[in-house]
Order: sequence, then C-alpha cells, then structure tokens
Amino acid sequence: MAFIIGIDPGTATTGFGIISELPDRRIQCIQYGVIRTAATLPMPERLALIYQDMQEILLLHKPHFAAVEKLFFQRNVTNALSVGQARGVVLLALQQQGIPIVEFTPNEVKQAVSGYGGAGKKQVQAMVKAILGLEEIPEPDDAADALAIAICYQQAKAMLDLTH
Repeated sequence: MAFIIGIDPGTATTGFGIISELPDRRIQCIQYGVIRTAATLPMPERLALIYQDMQEILLLHKPHFAAVEKLFFQRNVTNALSVGQARGVVLLALQQQGIPIVEFTPNEVKQAVSGYGGAGKKQVQAMVKAILGLEEIPEPDDAADALAIAICYQQAKAMLDLTH
C-alpha cells in the first residue's frame, strides 16, 4: 500500500492531504489539514514553521510519493514570490526525507480529478469528496486542493510511469 501526499503550498496556509492506494487501485483518505502561519510573523519565521510542521507530517505518515502544485504566474507578483518561498521549504522537507516529488499545474490537477482542466473550485472539491468516499467536502479549501493534487498523482502515475 503506497501513501501519497499532496501539497498546496502557501505562506499563510499550506494544505496537505495524504491518500493511500489499495491493492484494488481504489484510494482512501488517510489525513488532511493545513499548516497556518500568522501574517504578523516575519517571513523567515513563517517559513521555518512551515518547514517544521511539514517535517512532522512526513515523519508521522512516511509517504512514499509526493505531489506538489506548480507555481503559476499570478497577477500579484508579491503573492507569487511568497508562495514560491513556501514551495521551496516544502520541496526541501520532501527532498531531505528522500520522497520522490512530482509537480502538477492547477489545470493538470483539475483535468485528473474532474475530467476538465477548466473546472471550478467547487466542482473539483465535489469530485474529491466523491472519489475518496468522504461524507463532506474537505475543509478548508487548501486541504481539499491538496487531496486533489494527491489524487492527480495517483491518476497520472500509471500513465507517466511515476513508480520511481
């Protein structure tokens, strides 16, 4: 049984979702949540908190594979830079644990989960709920997005030979 962690990086909120693939290729949700940092903290402290919490999550669940959302250019350059910094500490934590990493664009995630790369957030969240057989849509949004990223990895690994 392989554990896959999906990560939706952000400075204020980094979402994570861990799924496992069962022998019959069905997938189940193991855990999801977010790492939050206060906007009042200096950026180095926020990044250190993301890194420390990510390390704890990785040591607790020992995922075999990781999928991280790629940074796409946004209109708000300041926001893109801070997300890039959060991505950096997440990638460092994964690399230090020796976990193979694959990155997906938001459209690739939407395509894998809903069948349509232009799907809206609510549609993707509803599909995450259905695919994982959850009673409710995972909250907050960043956690649902992270689960979608993990599902994308699971869906893509056979086609892309992501068995490392």
